[in-house]
Amino acid sequence: MDLLLLLLILPVSGKLRIKCSLNLEPLNGKRPWSYYRRGDHLISIVTSAETLARTMLGFDVPPYSQSRVEPYGNKGIQRFIYFFQMVNQNRKLLNNLTLGYNIHENYLTTLGTSDALLDMLSIGEANVPNYSCGRKDNILTLVDAADRAISIQMSTLVSIYKVAQISDKITSESLSDKSKFPFFHRMLPKEGFQYPAIVQLLLHFRWTLIGLLAPETEEGENFLRTFPPLLVRNGICVIIPQQFSMTRYPAPLRVSSSKWKQVNVFVHFIDYIIISSTFRSFHLTINSISGSIERKVWITTTLGKYLMFHHGHLRYIHSIWSFEFLQKMSPKYGAFEPYSFIDRQFQKKSFHCSFSKHIFSVKAQKRCSQKAEMEIQEKNGSIRIANSDSVYILFITLAHVLKAAYSSRSWRRRKKVQDPLEAPRLQPWQFHPFLEKNEFYNLSHLKLYLDQNGEGAADMDIQCWVVSPSGKSIKRKLGSIERQKPIINQKALSLLKLLNRPLPQSQCVENCHPGFVKRKREGEPICCYDCVPCPEGTISTQEDTEKCTKCPDDKYPNKDRTQCIPKVISFLSYEENLGIILASFALLLFLTTMFVLIIFIKYRETPIVKANNRDLSYILLVSLLLCFLSSFLFIGQPRRATCILQQTIFSIIFSVAISSLLAKTIIVVLAFLATKPGNRAKRWLGKSLSNSIILFCSSVQIIICSIWMGLSLPFPDSDFHSQPGMIILQCNEGSVLMFYITLSYMGFLAAICFTVAFLGRNLPGAFNEAKLITFSMMVFCSVWVTFVPTYLSTKGKYMVAVQVFSILASSAGLLGCIFIPKCYIIILRPDLNKKEQLTTRRNVEI
Repeated sequence: MDLLLLLLILPVSGKLRIKCSLNLEPLNGKRPWSYYRRGDHLISIVTSAETLARTMLGFDVPPYSQSRVEPYGNKGIQRFIYFFQMVNQNRKLLNNLTLGYNIHENYLTTLGTSDALLDMLSIGEANVPNYSCGRKDNILTLVDAADRAISIQMSTLVSIYKVAQISDKITSESLSDKSKFPFFHRMLPKEGFQYPAIVQLLLHFRWTLIGLLAPETEEGENFLRTFPPLLVRNGICVIIPQQFSMTRYPAPLRVSSSKWKQVNVFVHFIDYIIISSTFRSFHLTINSISGSIERKVWITTTLGKYLMFHHGHLRYIHSIWSFEFLQKMSPKYGAFEPYSFIDRQFQKKSFHCSFSKHIFSVKAQKRCSQKAEMEIQEKNGSIRIANSDSVYILFITLAHVLKAAYSSRSWRRRKKVQDPLEAPRLQPWQFHPFLEKNEFYNLSHLKLYLDQNGEGAADMDIQCWVVSPSGKSIKRKLGSIERQKPIINQKALSLLKLLNRPLPQSQCVENCHPGFVKRKREGEPICCYDCVPCPEGTISTQEDTEKCTKCPDDKYPNKDRTQCIPKVISFLSYEENLGIILASFALLLFLTTMFVLIIFIKYRETPIVKANNRDLSYILLVSLLLCFLSSFLFIGQPRRATCILQQTIFSIIFSVAISSLLAKTIIVVLAFLATKPGNRAKRWLGKSLSNSIILFCSSVQIIICSIWMGLSLPFPDSDFHSQPGMIILQCNEGSVLMFYITLSYMGFLAAICFTVAFLGRNLPGAFNEAKLITFSMMVFCSVWVTFVPTYLSTKGKYMVAVQVFSILASSAGLLGCIFIPKCYIIILRPDLNKKEQLTTRRNVEI
């Protein structure tokens, strides 16, 4: 700033010695420098030329003389003037105040911008800041309608004077820093708000392998710094990140040919509206690659219309996609028609233009002051202006904010302390706080909103350009992006197919289908991966899943591993074949045992019943009856009561049965010993001995079961993991150790009984039961020795079935080996069931 002031002061002192003077005449001396109209408050506008032909610069002439500036056009200047006139007509809105304007053209140069800013900030006729002479126009706010690359330069200067700067364009990220640019306000979201929408668009079409193109500018470098991380987070790989020069002659882009063949989608960052130079570089690059090349989709970051030339360079372009702001359905901006028509000769008829040279001014200025109102009528050659223009919204918003400022209590208090002879005037720094509310979003005709981070965003249309085989450009609305979600117009896609332009694929591999998970390939980008099935017990319901989801315990994956389905509840029930068979056998054996018991009761006085302790036979038969009935505790859905009774009833009843057999065997041996002379074993014979054996052996088992129940009660349990697709309802023993102790004790009793019976099997006697008990205990032990490994190797209801089968088989072995031969004699061979047989026959084989 000090240097700039020095350049302004030195010409007056006559000491300026520089080779290049501060002079804008080479740009176009015939053009008006600014358009001006007085008002209670002055709004300054700095705007840029609509287009700037960008060519390679030489060093033989000054740079500014080589820039070919295309004119902004009458419509560009007249729309500002027209909107000022519309706002000033609304006296209620401005409280009888008027807005004046000072519109400057900067010709897309920093030199023109600096001179325009000096003119705005200079209150007097001369372009000398802080010097007041003559003109008393104080600037209220600055409207930034210039190229966005110059916005930072403007904001740096006007913020010194605390003048609010309002931009109606997409601005760079750096201007969002309020600590550096506190007086900057925007009407539109900042640069990059469309990036998440582009990512969603890429994901929608499954384009995961893309290229990025950006100019060698600050904005282009910022694009290549901020956009790729967003792509990576969404699983999109950037294979070709390429920058191109804005000043040198277009040359081929240096990337390997294999990548150009692999990538079919490019995202191009554009910070200006002509993109033909990039097309040329792109064309030269693809044209130098041998082999067939698929056409590429070109997605631009530009917002709004752009110019497209050199159709000959679009040979390898499939289509060009851009974005335009989505407008509200029925905008109503005051009582104006949607469009107004202005005479093209308005500028010549309604302005007085003159050059002036002030003594303190660096250059002669040409200022055009408005002297007549603008006429609005439709006729041949008139210019059409849309009343929904964003600039009109800006002026309406400024009027609302200005009214709010004059209505505030703080302003009324300040007005009282001012000089009563001087009209109160709102200063720029007093106006700035009222702009902080940012009413631009509420009044805008665009669909603007705040995203989840509180940043400005907008809904957009997706425009698609396609060059037909005849060379004609066809523009279609491909869809829209609303709340960052793409909505695609299928009819527009159908049009591409009719033009033989189906959308190309741009991915390393096919998508992983549901039921599969991605596995990264070593040494390749993250978008290149293998698809492997989900692990056992997990599923994936979406494509390209990076992690499979585990099913809940009560569900399991289907065959394709795409969904979790409920598991089948499994237990040994009475409704299935296995349960029916076991229950039928248990019932049959129970009835058979009951029949045997009835026979023994009916023939209780016969010698064969009396010969081997009739009471022990009754105890044994009753215990066998209960053994067969206990098997029903294992069939059916496990309950708390049945789980507690299963193992305890089974072990105690079997202990009683084995104890009665042991008592029978001991009685047989003692009975033989008692027949020998002088042996005192006879005194042990009797009911007391047999009862004592049964009570003692059974009591030990009862004690073991009591300890078991005291330590850990069995309970109903559900096994979700033993068998896939099933929930096994079973009884948890509570303590597996105690369960095997009870089995071990029964095995101990069976071993003793088998040993005693085996030793007494050859004792004389026609009705010696030792042989029968030996054989029955062999069957019993064989069943239960086989039970242990079989029980441990099975799962679910089959494990329960093994135990039920062992109970039935061992009990049936005891019943068949001991009582069936006797029933045979009692019923079929009554001739053998006589007392004489006890004395005459010593070795009858039964």
